[in-house]
Amino acid sequence: MFKALLLSEIEGKTTAQIHQLEVTDLPEGEVLVDVAYSSLNYKDGLAVTGTGKIIRSFPMVPGIDFAGTVAESASDKFKPGDEVILTGWGVGERHWGGFAQKARVKADWLIPMPKGLDAKKAMIIGTAGFTAMLCVMTLEEAGLKPDSGKVLVTGAAGGVGSVSVQLLSQRGYHVVAVTGRPESQDYLAALGAKEFIPRAVMARPARPLEAQTWAGAVDVVGGEMLARILAEMEYGGTVAACGLAGGHELNTTVMPFILRNVSLRGVDSVSCPLERRTLAWERLAAELPESAYDTLGCAIALEEVPQAAQDIIAGRIQGRMLVNMAL
Repeated sequence: MFKALLLSEIEGKTTAQIHQLEVTDLPEGEVLVDVAYSSLNYKDGLAVTGTGKIIRSFPMVPGIDFAGTVAESASDKFKPGDEVILTGWGVGERHWGGFAQKARVKADWLIPMPKGLDAKKAMIIGTAGFTAMLCVMTLEEAGLKPDSGKVLVTGAAGGVGSVSVQLLSQRGYHVVAVTGRPESQDYLAALGAKEFIPRAVMARPARPLEAQTWAGAVDVVGGEMLARILAEMEYGGTVAACGLAGGHELNTTVMPFILRNVSLRGVDSVSCPLERRTLAWERLAAELPESAYDTLGCAIALEEVPQAAQDIIAGRIQGRMLVNMAL
């Protein structure tokens, strides 16, 4: 028997309860993993609270990422004892996920633990940190350099934002953080942010073109904020967009694109190809300083996930929250 957080739908409402399950309850897959840690991401918050239409088939074990040790394997890619990471591929949405002490998944969804990481560190990074690295890679592939100018990070106190601030500042960029929580400024300054802008300022409707301000941007918000960011980009600037916390619609014009050569590049962590996925994790292992793991993450028990899910949706969580299956 093992412990799992199971979502059910009762009279149209999502309920989350701890259950004792057996291995035979798990869905099909070539690899059985003893999960050591998972993490709480914004998408997990939507799933557990039923706020978004993340889960369409019940019952479901949520948790879009996990790290642990292979217990059984029917694939020649992994053997018992191997340490592995999983992010994406619809796990925790369409396939039972990481909010359990055991998970059974396809071998192709797993990557070996990079040198320098363990399960705890990997989930302090988690899907949010992995997405942040993909955003940084996207900006640099577009030609952004530390001397290009200021780089904006929205939702800076959240998971993707926090790791983005840390990674960019480590590489010498002048990072400007957008946050709706003034009390988070000391935290963000410790991660390397140089300036701060209130969320309400960036959420105001923008004209087709505003003053050129940003050489690059990581945006997790979308909606009106993304429209303003595009209007404020410098000539040749790039926005890496990876979220829609502020809405999925984008009301903008073509003017930033055709008059300032601005690029808007999407960043997807769910179906990211294996080669790029592996490179991103290797860079995370190499580039995040040891101090980042103490600054970015705190741990909760599986039983605390339902309340924490409400908190992350309400914007009350700072940094990364990992779920320790041993608590």
